Amino acid sequence: MDNNNSPKRERLGSRLGFILLSAGCAIGIGNVWRFPYITAKNGGGLFVLLYLIFLVIMGIPVMCMEFSMGRHAQASPVRIYHKIKPQDKKWRAHGYSSLIGNTILMMFYTAVTAWMLQYFVYMISGKFNSVTDTNGVSQIFGEMLSQPLTMILLVAFVVVLGFLVCSFDMQKGLEKVTKIMMVMLLGLIIVLAIHSFTLEGAGEGLRFYLMPSLSKMQEIGFFTVVVEAMNQAFFTLSLGIGAMAIFGSFIGKERSLLGESINIACLDTFVAIVSGLIIFPAFFTYMPDADITQAAGPNLIFVTLPNIFINMPLGNLWGALFFLFMSFAALSTIFAVFQNILSCVQEITGWGKKKTCIICGIAIFILSIPCVLGFNVWAGFEPLGQGTGIMDLEDYIVSNILLPLGSLVIVLFCNHKFGWGFKSFQEEANQGKGLKIKNWMRIYFAYVLPFIISAILIYGVISPFI
Repeated sequence: MDNNNSPKRERLGSRLGFILLSAGCAIGIGNVWRFPYITAKNGGGLFVLLYLIFLVIMGIPVMCMEFSMGRHAQASPVRIYHKIKPQDKKWRAHGYSSLIGNTILMMFYTAVTAWMLQYFVYMISGKFNSVTDTNGVSQIFGEMLSQPLTMILLVAFVVVLGFLVCSFDMQKGLEKVTKIMMVMLLGLIIVLAIHSFTLEGAGEGLRFYLMPSLSKMQEIGFFTVVVEAMNQAFFTLSLGIGAMAIFGSFIGKERSLLGESINIACLDTFVAIVSGLIIFPAFFTYMPDADITQAAGPNLIFVTLPNIFINMPLGNLWGALFFLFMSFAALSTIFAVFQNILSCVQEITGWGKKKTCIICGIAIFILSIPCVLGFNVWAGFEPLGQGTGIMDLEDYIVSNILLPLGSLVIVLFCNHKFGWGFKSFQEEANQGKGLKIKNWMRIYFAYVLPFIISAILIYGVISPFI
């Protein structure tokens, strides 16, 4: 039974803490292993331009709506609709589905974070020193995944670390740790990018990455490139499952929320684009004859890049720095989403923070085990067809269904009279200094934006099967 005696709401100590926490939730491994590859695949600079356009017209408005709902309700996703529209129970299902979405996301994200930490250890210990080719690197990756006990222990470490940070007072725990970690993440990515600019293949790599290729776009198809840009702009900000709403509930009304949404989107985009500035110069220097489009997803991070590092001067150092950066990127999302889960469970149960951390920690750890086993003991289970696994299924549920569906609900709720309504959303978003939501935006928010998100939802649901 729901408990309405929620614990006293915590507060973030600064605007910087809010921006870095929200950006940390958005910044993740997808920025690094998906954005550079998908940009190259879709024509380089022209795709980046389309991505930025869709980020502005789609991602930022939905983020602003999530923040507004959280700040107005002063509640986690499972209580937002209770607070904003208490007489209308039909919206509450989205609040609970947000908790489910955050949980499923962590069921595989903890495993990938464990991979990052393991590769950081591999780099500083010289694990790849005796490897001479891509097959050797691929074998090490396969061996790592084939060891369920080691992977389960690493996942346990990630879960314990995440809930330990979240168990402290927010300003002394989550906010302080995230500030330090995000500053280090941004410092590392700049150092790595500067180093990549000094490599022999930097010019060719940057041309491939950033120069528009109309011939490649025509070959792929303009519509396909547009849809890919829409998808990337939408999914990069982790919208639709309350991941942003929760941080809106922890801040005051000194700043308007459209400007803050733009700041966070810019930080997220900076990390994505600079990741490509790191990867492509190195790729074209040390693997000039290879095809980057064949190194997408996990292979890019765990096979292709280590093969580059072993051929570089001081490769262990640069490899260790890269996987430390990746670990920070993954952990920033882990900490943020764990906080969302904790807030939801606390408001449902009325438990204290320490008790909630212990119970949620145990639950997330147990729920993460199937993903680990999907690469070894349960490798024969292919839920979405040949070559897929448990992680693919979990990612499909979150990324292709819950994120766009949740965002569609948020947009409809914030812009129509049968929900919260545009005027109420506008009033909340515009409180404080900064950019404001204008009246002329209503038509776009209420009618055009739902159409775009519906198209993404339909495409996402059917895409694995076409």
